[in-house]
Amino acid sequence: MCFHIGEDTILEMLNDVIPYISGLWTLPWIAVGFVVTLILSRIYGEERIHRGMKKIGLILLFIFIPILVFKLFLNIDFREEEIDFVIVSCATITLLYALAYVFARNRAQKISTEKETRIHFIKTVVVNQGRSAAFFGSAILAIDELKIFAAIYLTLLGIFLFSAVPYLLSVLHQKGVTNDGKRRNPLPRFLRIYPWYLLVFPISAVLIHSHTGITTTSYDWGTVLNFIGAVTIPAALYYVGAGIHVDDIRKKELKKLFFGKDGGELLWVRYIMLLTMVITPVIVVCACGVLLFFDIIPLTWAAVLIINSILPITSTNMFLVPYGIDRKVTALSVTWTTFFSIPVFVILLYLFSVAFG
Repeated sequence: MCFHIGEDTILEMLNDVIPYISGLWTLPWIAVGFVVTLILSRIYGEERIHRGMKKIGLILLFIFIPILVFKLFLNIDFREEEIDFVIVSCATITLLYALAYVFARNRAQKISTEKETRIHFIKTVVVNQGRSAAFFGSAILAIDELKIFAAIYLTLLGIFLFSAVPYLLSVLHQKGVTNDGKRRNPLPRFLRIYPWYLLVFPISAVLIHSHTGITTTSYDWGTVLNFIGAVTIPAALYYVGAGIHVDDIRKKELKKLFFGKDGGELLWVRYIMLLTMVITPVIVVCACGVLLFFDIIPLTWAAVLIINSILPITSTNMFLVPYGIDRKVTALSVTWTTFFSIPVFVILLYLFSVAFG
């Protein structure tokens, strides 16, 4: 017996599935990613699974995230409010990295008396102010009132992560100079082009929409675009869960992290967590509170800025290791901030979902 499924039926099925992979339904995928990866690592080996997840991460970065951003921007009229938020976002991200630099300079004196070690520490701290807006923060895109501003922030942070920060590291600390005096860029070529590659999608979507009025509801392919965009969020959260290393979050390691007396890697991680999970969110919340009180920014802007301030450190910072940041400290910081950020993130996402629901 031969079954024939029509195009309309397929589109209806996609529309029916979308609500179940959107909103708060996306959050359990963090746990799914953690558990499944843990099981697969026991069967096939952690190194093999890690290599596979690295490839999946690049697929998400270069295919699914850009499609999601394109879909979101195709449905909006980019007007004064959006332009103002671009300015606010750029200023916010710049100030957060400046905060990281000042914090690192202050703490570097306690780390070592050696200049090279202090510079190594400063660069590691500054780079790890970069958050997981593409993977973890993509869940914000599930809230209709916040998705456009979250997409703008996501795109701008990508430019900072893979363009502005590496450039400053190379120039300020002269780590991109070879023995013959020629400047080189240790960042892989595919990541050097990523910020500008990603930027093409929102710009093209805005231009298409402004000149033609096309949205995702104009044609049937819009349903497919909506479905791919919806799938991206749980897939990204699965990737986040998969990145949690169970060996690093044992009770013994937790005690060392918070109560260890010796210096070394865990002291660096402790300082990074203090910056990213306490100081930065407190400053952002206070600043947004003042701006809201004086009616300078709307609640939607504040929500996006606040949620992004508590996101865990992005695992893509590992690609910046060639610039002289500490690999082990960065890996541990990603794991621990992910572990502690999850409950705070879930609570905030739920509260804002209710507030804007």
